Formats: sequence, C-alpha cells, structure tokens
Amino acid sequence: MPHSIVPPYLLLRLADTDRAGFERAARAARNTLMARGFRDSARLSLSVDADDNLVVELERRTPVRTIGDAEGTEELPGRIVRREGDDPTGDVAVDEAYDGLGATHALFRDAFGRDSIDDAGLPLEATVHFGELYDNAFWDGERMVFGDGDGEVFGRFTASLSVIGHELAHGVTQYAAALEYRGQSGALNESVSDVFGALVEQYARRQGAEEASWLIGEGLFTDAVSGRALRSMAEPGSAYDDDVLGKDPQPGHMRDYIETAEDNGGVHLNSGIPNRAFHLVATTLGGNAWERAGVIWYDTLVGGLAADTDFARFARATLDAADSRFGEGSPESAAVRNAWAAVGVPIG
Repeated sequence: MPHSIVPPYLLLRLADTDRAGFERAARAARNTLMARGFRDSARLSLSVDADDNLVVELERRTPVRTIGDAEGTEELPGRIVRREGDDPTGDVAVDEAYDGLGATHALFRDAFGRDSIDDAGLPLEATVHFGELYDNAFWDGERMVFGDGDGEVFGRFTASLSVIGHELAHGVTQYAAALEYRGQSGALNESVSDVFGALVEQYARRQGAEEASWLIGEGLFTDAVSGRALRSMAEPGSAYDDDVLGKDPQPGHMRDYIETAEDNGGVHLNSGIPNRAFHLVATTLGGNAWERAGVIWYDTLVGGLAADTDFARFARATLDAADSRFGEGSPESAAVRNAWAAVGVPIG
C-alpha cells in the first residue's frame, strides 16, 4: 500500500476545480485518485459519470471469514469447515459464528468506517465446538473461540450475537487502545466490549435505543436458569437472580463500586457503571445508538487512551469526543456529561 504525500481530501477538492480554470490539474487529480494504488490506499471507489463529474464512494470492504471446528478438543484452529463465501454448513454453531463475524464487521465498517478489527482488513477467524462441556467464549488475541456449553445452565455460545460482538470488540481494543485488563481500565475494557456487542446486535436487527434489550448474552442460559442474560446495560445487577447462580452482582453507580482482588480487580463487575453511562447517553439521545452515542465511544476508543485509563479520565475523553464531533454545548455533549454524573463518575 503506498504512503502518499498528497492526501485524498486535497486531491478530491482539486478534482472539482476545473470550473475555476484548472482544467488540466482537475483532470490530473482525477487520474491520480482513480489510479489503482492510490484508490486502494484511500479506500475509495471512484468513477466519472456521463457529464465528466467525479463520483466518489467509500468502498464497502467485505469480511474474510474462516471457521474451524475443534471437534471437542482444545486444538486451534481445528478443522476448517467454512470459508468466506461458502454456503451454510448446516452446523448451527458454525453458521452462527460465520454470520456473527459478518455482523460485527458490518457495524464497524458501516457505522465507524473501520476496516475490520485492526482497521487494516484483518481476516476474521473463529473456532467452534471448543473443548468438552466448555462454558465460555473468548478472543485469544487472534481468533474467536466458542464452547458448546453444558446443556444444563449454558447453551452454545454462538447463540448470542452480543457475545460474538463483545469478544471481537476486545480485538478492536487490543489494536486501538490496549487498555490494561485490571481494575478500572480492565472494567472499561469489558464495558467497551459490551457497548459494541450491544451495538452489533442492534445494528443487525435495526433496533433503536428505546426498543433494544441492552442485554449481553441473552439466550445463553437454558430454561432451567432464572435469568435473562449475563449482564444488563440498562439495569446492572438485574440480569439474573437464580438459586444456583445467585443474584447478578454488577453495580450501576460508583457508590456501589466493588473493591476486590478477584476477577482482575472486578473487571466484569464494575463494568456495569460505564455500561449504564453509555445506556443513558444512547437513550437520552434516542434513535439508533450507533449513530451518535456509538460514534462518541468509538472516537474515544481510537483517540489515544492511555493503557491505565480510569473511569474519570475515560468520562473526560468521551466528553471531549462529543464536543469535537458535535460541538460544545450540543445535546450530545450534555447527554454525556449528565450520564456520567448519574452514575457518580466525576469528569476528570
């Protein structure tokens, strides 16, 4: 990929200046933009219409997916059973994983202009049927891995689109911010994944903020469990209340922050606080959460966060992102400020 000195926005402007008398320069700019190397590096689809006007579109990059089957072992990547463009296999876990990778790719591409997990077209790989009675799904730094569950408490982990989006979002964080997986930075790492996991599901279903469930892991529990999901972003602490599993322990406000050495300092527990903040921003603004609230969180994630960012610094960064994107004093900025206040996080 060429690293050109003249940026595409300058050439795009020059390409439209022939009416000002720079006909040759305009033609040269068009030729440069439409040359293969530059077009590929700029991710632009360009053409000239019948009236010799330049038509510019952002290329819709397609995912490159590969699904492996571990066949009950812990060997990765397993036997390759479906590649990009292949027909469905009939194995529900394989096909759910394939579709979930595609849905996640689509959200990041369409809503945020990101080219796969690393923003450089990284192929998306997953392995299903991992281990024996394996009750989890995870991103291992290179691929998604899904267990089939135990059949009594947990079903298969490919059944929840929010889980697939959540785990792949860990990959986005890995490339964009590398938030330390401990304490408040670790809770933010988890929360960011919940945010984008929820948005993947909402984007795929074309659900607005008010009609979405805001549940992470909905459909994972069997009917034997008194619970709706692993976590609720709208009401942290309400996702389940079961005789065996106990009650969902997530707090939704800093007054209930859990100080613990377990769970890497409570990364899955205290993530409920920033989760609720995002939900409040999204529902205050209304409409499609990926269009405003999601953009603010994405801009924050890719905007240069320190690895040890805590809640207060993250809150400040979201407000800065809202100000930058929508303007100081905008409804978006007000929603961000009020949401963090509502969960007891000072904007540092």
